[in-house]
Amino acid sequence: MQQEVLLAMLAKEPSHGYELRARLRDALGPLGDALNAGHVYVTLTRLEKAGLLAAEGADRDRKVYALTAAGQQRVAEWIAEVSWPKPDLAEFHLKLVAAAAAGIADPLTIVDTQRRELLRRLREAQRAAMAEPPGSNAALLLEGVVLRLQADLRWLEACERTWTHRRSGS
Repeated sequence: MQQEVLLAMLAKEPSHGYELRARLRDALGPLGDALNAGHVYVTLTRLEKAGLLAAEGADRDRKVYALTAAGQQRVAEWIAEVSWPKPDLAEFHLKLVAAAAAGIADPLTIVDTQRRELLRRLREAQRAAMAEPPGSNAALLLEGVVLRLQADLRWLEACERTWTHRRSGS
């Protein structure tokens, strides 16, 4: 799990490690069942040592973690990053959930930023594919890149529909 995901989950409010795991499981559904508690706590300790979190409490299980100013800055940078061409769909989904929950960014703006980047990459891949001779190995690869980008764009459309629906409260 990326460190930024845990930081973003703390953007809304300070939490215990157990609460963070519960939020992640809630956001990820069945995909969250594979979360390793030990990994979450090791990552929290690493983030604390890096100065991105501050912890209060006597023992590991009772620490309440909160973002430091440096942690808040890292979350803002992560939210603004364009993660394609190698998206981790769960990470992108968590980015939308965390941004909305903490009120640090509009999920629809994040989706739109990703869409613009995907469209740019799709145009490049299509131009490159058209320049290749038919039947070449590169043409087949470029066709795969185009198809993947088109599928990712369709998923972003689904994200946009969902977050638009949530915004309208319907």
